[in-house]
Amino acid sequence: MTFERLGIPSVSVITDTFVATANAMASALDMDGYAFAVIEHPVSSNDAALLRLKAEQTVAQAIDLLTR
Repeated sequence: MTFERLGIPSVSVITDTFVATANAMASALDMDGYAFAVIEHPVSSNDAALLRLKAEQTVAQAIDLLTR
């Protein structure tokens, strides 16, 4: 969000567990409606195949968010 405020296109990536917290932070920074790339929690216990899938989903979301 800091980069976005500086005019540098960026994407914040969070897991679904932290959506409410991330939205509260965005609101506190006067960035209501800031869109995050959201992936399924957890991440740390995933095997390589599932991590790859989540990474691919994250990249797809990031591209969408950056090209809107």
